Amino acid sequence: MKLVSVSVGVPRDITWHNRNVTTAIFKHQVEGRVALGKLNLQGDRQADLSVHGGEHKAVYCYPIEHYDYWKRALPGRELPMAVFGENFTTAGLTEDSVHLGDQFSIGSALVVVTQPRLPCYKLGLRFQSDDMVKRFIASGRMGFYVAVRRVGDVGAGDEITVISRDPHAVPVSDIARLYAATTYSADDVASVRRALRVDALPENWKDHFRERLQKVNIS
Repeated sequence: MKLVSVSVGVPRDITWHNRNVTTAIFKHQVEGRVALGKLNLQGDRQADLSVHGGEHKAVYCYPIEHYDYWKRALPGRELPMAVFGENFTTAGLTEDSVHLGDQFSIGSALVVVTQPRLPCYKLGLRFQSDDMVKRFIASGRMGFYVAVRRVGDVGAGDEITVISRDPHAVPVSDIARLYAATTYSADDVASVRRALRVDALPENWKDHFRERLQKVNIS
């Protein structure tokens, strides 16, 4: 497993549907070593801290394996690294194989997987496409966020090493699907209950799933 690319960005003003939008989704690759703090990479900022950033979303990771899919799905469109707004473009870490609470070392830093990405309308702005958010979610290729357990420095080419796997073994792909599912199977309910025991899952996600368990129809 490897860190293919490190990318950062700062908020900028973009016109979208005749209104001004401030966004930091436009990232650019950086060379050399980059300091990774508790809240973000050096040189990276978020535009709307009410929904982006914070300790649980210090770094957004996106698998390079998904780029081939999007090249087929979006023929003729240039897809430079970090086009999906990710900080880390990774190899060998997909949503099916990564679990909530898994811990990895990257460079001298230690990170833990916290949650899938739930894209907002600014992904559509980045692609200048009103249906991009819907397509992104439907693809299941959403990437994931990590929190920083130990600050350090990282750089493109670093190995990503498993430090520990969460014992509850809830894949990122499962929790992303279950977030929006209208019905749950008995297995889905079991997965949600396991997720609620994962320390790294943020409380707002746990609150969402507690409410869902009270209301959901089990198929």
